Amino acid sequence: MPYLLALLLSLSLFSGATFADAPASCDNNTDCIEVGRWDLGIALGYGQKSNPLKDFEDIPLYVVPTIAYYGESWFFDNGNLGYTLAEGENYTVNLITTFSNDSAFFHRWDPSNIFLLNTGNSQAAIAPMASSLSRLTPDERTIGELENRNFTYLGGAEAFIYTRFGIVHASLAHDILDVHGGLESKLKWFYNIPLDKWNFEFAAVLDWKSEEVVDYYYGIRPSESLYWNQVYQAESALNKSLEFTGQYVLTENWNLLFVARYTDIGDAIAESPLLDKDYTTTYFVSAAYRF
Repeated sequence: MPYLLALLLSLSLFSGATFADAPASCDNNTDCIEVGRWDLGIALGYGQKSNPLKDFEDIPLYVVPTIAYYGESWFFDNGNLGYTLAEGENYTVNLITTFSNDSAFFHRWDPSNIFLLNTGNSQAAIAPMASSLSRLTPDERTIGELENRNFTYLGGAEAFIYTRFGIVHASLAHDILDVHGGLESKLKWFYNIPLDKWNFEFAAVLDWKSEEVVDYYYGIRPSESLYWNQVYQAESALNKSLEFTGQYVLTENWNLLFVARYTDIGDAIAESPLLDKDYTTTYFVSAAYRF
């Protein structure tokens, strides 16, 4: 019977399914979700998600829920729906829906800020821009009130490959609500180290976003600034992340949890005049309860 190998709280890109022949119940209920049963939990603590957008506040984190259900084929995991197409001892292939995490920087209550699932500039591109800026008045450089950057759902496929050196996760998904019509692809490696009551997970992530995604969230509309609309031209971008999760089991239901993530934002996004940082960080320290 398939099992999900995951932490109680996964980062946005921080969940994976491991399937194998095993007993019908979880021996360690902090590390797996039993098929056919709802998994409910809540983490109470403190953390922060830094916001690279200019004039936007960092996002505080106090309460993080987890809601998941895995059937024989269908599954629901913190807002994501999926269906298992094929599985074997060393692989799993799923159809999935998930949400884009870029809208989280614009909206405090975006799902990516609730479930935590879910992010160097080119001198050649910047040099002519800087020369033009020196001749502008402050009003011409000002970006007006931003239009909405809306939340959207993505649909696509993912594959997990299980090796002795960790798990490799690859996914490709398209905007199914036609908000921006773009594509996102992700390649992630993560490795889990259990030590008695401790559990440590390390991950490295490459997160590619198509030009349509970058332009929709980080491009400048004519109504916001005619100048920046012409000067900044969006391109596809590759974000690179490192992630760490540490967990200590206190009791059958309680555990301590620490989550940290650093994301180096791709050049094509970092060059947007909406940003004043080329990176973002997330951390969360909590006591977590699993029902």
